[in-house]
Amino acid sequence: MKALVYTAPNKVEVQQVPDPKPEEGSVRVKMLYCGVCGTDIGIFHGKHPRAKAPLIIGHEFVGIIDQVLPGSKFKVGDRVCAYPLISCGECVPCKTGSPHVCKTLKLLGIDCAGGMAEYCWVKEDVLFTVPDDIPDDVAATIEPLAVVVRSVHQAEYKMLDSTVVMGAGPIGILTAIVLKHSSASRIVISDFDAARLDMCRKLGFEAVDLNKTNLVDYVAGSTDGNGVDIVFECTGSEAAAAEMTKIARIGGTLCITGVHKAPHAVNLQDLNFKEQWMIGTRVYTKAEFGRSVTLASIIKDDLKQIITQVVPLSEADKVFDMIADPAVNAVKVLVDCTK
Repeated sequence: MKALVYTAPNKVEVQQVPDPKPEEGSVRVKMLYCGVCGTDIGIFHGKHPRAKAPLIIGHEFVGIIDQVLPGSKFKVGDRVCAYPLISCGECVPCKTGSPHVCKTLKLLGIDCAGGMAEYCWVKEDVLFTVPDDIPDDVAATIEPLAVVVRSVHQAEYKMLDSTVVMGAGPIGILTAIVLKHSSASRIVISDFDAARLDMCRKLGFEAVDLNKTNLVDYVAGSTDGNGVDIVFECTGSEAAAAEMTKIARIGGTLCITGVHKAPHAVNLQDLNFKEQWMIGTRVYTKAEFGRSVTLASIIKDDLKQIITQVVPLSEADKVFDMIADPAVNAVKVLVDCTK
């Protein structure tokens, strides 16, 4: 079968690899689409500490079951997506109801073969049936949508809260979309990328171009210096970490959605004096993944708009160079595993 294989830092190849073998409790999924995640970009650059070449990457996938073993609860033809987390079941988080933050958490497409291939055998207990009204390509956004559902839960968002989303990457835009459909009173989203900001405006968000406007001044000027209820930090950047306490109100919440790859300075004096709350968030629970499947049915039209490019699997060895090209204006890129 064809697969996109990470072979060395800054190198992926479309290869013919052996068909995966069946495992007890699994079904074979014929892949339709697989999203390219920021984690996949890190793997491509050789910066992910666990991903070892050769590796079939990809964990944001949707496909159709084309082979089942006796006793399966699924049937051939079922369309599914996968909760891709692999927990040990033995550590304290696993035994106390938080396997999504397992001490040795692993993922499909990082620690074992993933979804950028024609086929993959996947454990039945992590599969969710995709409703018929969700288009195939939109179904490939369910996994990153689950990241946002977790983040909004962690922030303890309440209806009509005012919000700032720092960063208009895929997770940032998805965060703003979820907030819109959750009746946020105000959604400000900031970035340097003009094309992404244009997308945000079309989706109805208050977009701030950081090339022209200081976000701290902008929020202060439009809130009488009070700030907003919740800041979702989706960039993982040093600059955002330094500014976020200035943007949230007294008693406001800072939700660290973006993964910070290095320690960054945070104004803890603001945290003290303004009695702010800061909360981290990591992936999602299995229940939240299931809720994201349902949510995708409701907001599918907005989810469709963030998909900017679709690359056939046969040409996917060029996908990371394409994403890195600023002229392409990539937001959410999918690999079409059928071509």
